[in-house]
Amino acid sequence: MKYSKFLKIVVIFCIIYSCAKENKIEKEVAAIPVEIGIERFDRVFADVTPENLADVKTQYPFLFPGQYSDSIWIQKTRDTLQLEINQEVEKKFSNFSNEKEELKSLLQHIKYYFPEVTVPRVITVTSNVDYQRKVILSDNLLIISLDTYLGSDHHFYAGIQAYLKDRFVRSQILPDVATIYARQLVEFPRSRTFLANMIYYGKEMYLKDLFLPEFPNSEKMAYKDDQFAWIEANEEEIWRYFIDRQLLYSTEADLLPRFLYPGPFSKFYLEEIDQEAPDRVGQYIGWKIVSAYMKNNNVSLRQLLLTDAETIFNASKYKPSR
Repeated sequence: MKYSKFLKIVVIFCIIYSCAKENKIEKEVAAIPVEIGIERFDRVFADVTPENLADVKTQYPFLFPGQYSDSIWIQKTRDTLQLEINQEVEKKFSNFSNEKEELKSLLQHIKYYFPEVTVPRVITVTSNVDYQRKVILSDNLLIISLDTYLGSDHHFYAGIQAYLKDRFVRSQILPDVATIYARQLVEFPRSRTFLANMIYYGKEMYLKDLFLPEFPNSEKMAYKDDQFAWIEANEEEIWRYFIDRQLLYSTEADLLPRFLYPGPFSKFYLEEIDQEAPDRVGQYIGWKIVSAYMKNNNVSLRQLLLTDAETIFNASKYKPSR
């Protein structure tokens, strides 16, 4: 009884200490000066005319590839599909103020952990639903394609596989931006093992967790709530599957699309599981291993990014949740 009472006191103390530490970090984050503007190029292009095209091209030269003549751009502004895209985007994003505040907070968090990161020029565009490049970060430009976030049931996405268009929702804008930043900070693995690739994505997810502390974990993973609930409930079984089949140090190429890449589901080749398991379960396990490593070792965030997968795994003391 005495030990049980002592244990409860220790747990309560740890929770209070953790909350105090998080509050201190959030106060420091909020004090970081970040000025952010949103340039609605989607609206600018919707209002392009032969008379003002030259001025628009001067302001946004990187959005007008030189191989296309002015007549092509004017023709595009009058295209019926482009006109419909303009209307649907304006209908969905007539107000972008919430995203602006969220982007500011995201960049404050990124700069808290990586002060050298500069605040980008943020531009919203339409892209004929180019969902392979929903967000682009290059040369201090952050470009967001709003027509890829109109809602998973939007008629523009008819014919696109469900597992893809489920992520074409407004709430995924910030997680997608956080992903782009994380990928620029995490070095791609040199090893071809399944473990190395899991840890790579685990580092990415760990950074997203730091960058978006107020976001639900399901949204960080681009999961629906029931998908995240399933993976939490089955973490031990997933881990046992990887261990029993000796997959950690395997270099079989098919393991990456089966467990790490987007798809309709993760492929265990077990009928009773494959119909329920969400895709990318290996990313989740990698996230848990990296989180355990950071919890159980006194290392900095930059040290984490430089540490190889095997060292992280061995020192993590990772045990799957039951």
